[in-house]
Amino acid sequence: MLTDYHNHLERGTLTLGYLRQFTDEAAKKGIEHFGISEHAYHFYQTKNILSNPWVEARRCYDMDDYVRLFHEAWDAGIDVKMSIEMDYTPGKHEEMAAFIRAYDFDYVIGSIHWVDDFGIDLVEYRREWERRDLYDTYRKYFDQVVTLAESDLFDIIGHLDLVKIFKYVPEDEEFLLEQYDRATTALANSKTCVEISTAGLRKPVGELYPDPRLLKMCYEKGIPIVFSSDAHVPEHVGADFDKAIELARSVGYTELMTFSKGERKAVPLG
Repeated sequence: MLTDYHNHLERGTLTLGYLRQFTDEAAKKGIEHFGISEHAYHFYQTKNILSNPWVEARRCYDMDDYVRLFHEAWDAGIDVKMSIEMDYTPGKHEEMAAFIRAYDFDYVIGSIHWVDDFGIDLVEYRREWERRDLYDTYRKYFDQVVTLAESDLFDIIGHLDLVKIFKYVPEDEEFLLEQYDRATTALANSKTCVEISTAGLRKPVGELYPDPRLLKMCYEKGIPIVFSSDAHVPEHVGADFDKAIELARSVGYTELMTFSKGERKAVPLG
């Protein structure tokens, strides 16, 4: 079986017709477990969790409309999971928990896109990589991975090593492996699964998330996985899943985790 749990409608509309383009593509690719996980920062209801000028310029949705869309899909016989991708925000655990509890999500993805005021994966902030200390940024990024895991608020952590997106990677392997080790130890002690995301193949780094060394640690510590394409357009659904399968099997994985209304079940890797 295959999963694709990390997908976004944000470049189109919150309409059944646009959603169906994604689910049709998933069916075409043989993906049995498919979900939409829109960025939480787009919604008015998350203003008390994450707010900065970049985000506020993109806050345009209401959760009532989002939930209604999924009910329309289910009424139409479309098998799609309802999720959200939340920017993990230190110091906002109570607010994040309250938001998650307020909706009947099938699963919730937590991701790290901000290190202090630095949007690490945003083109608008790319020059900041030359201005900031690389090792400090990596350390702070993985500090957040640890506390994200310790919060136990999320079912999946999105693109675990997103911090490498623009190919700024520490040369000191010992330092890097130390970050991987503490992150995976925290994840192993939580309910959080790790996604193998093919989105990195479409980014400057040109490789999957996570790094094979990092994924190997996940496997050795018993952390479950899912597959995700992080598609922002329908044609990217399930993209390059052959590579995701190859990476998963290369480190020893034989199962994927699936979700439905908070329930989880392991299935054989397709």
